[in-house]
Amino acid sequence: MSASEKAKAKAEQAAGKVKEEAGRTVGNESAAVEGSAKKSKGNLRDAKEKIKDAFKD
Repeated sequence: MSASEKAKAKAEQAAGKVKEEAGRTVGNESAAVEGSAKKSKGNLRDAKEKIKDAFKD
């Protein structure tokens, strides 16, 4: 997995989690859903990179 792609995935996961929790804390369901979606996008990016690594060998 390239270091830059891995870093992007982790940053996206973290930002999504923060936005999701902040939205829930203040009662903003829209922000919570957006945060959850961003976290999921980061998870998918991470999975994609792991699959690419598995097929390199």
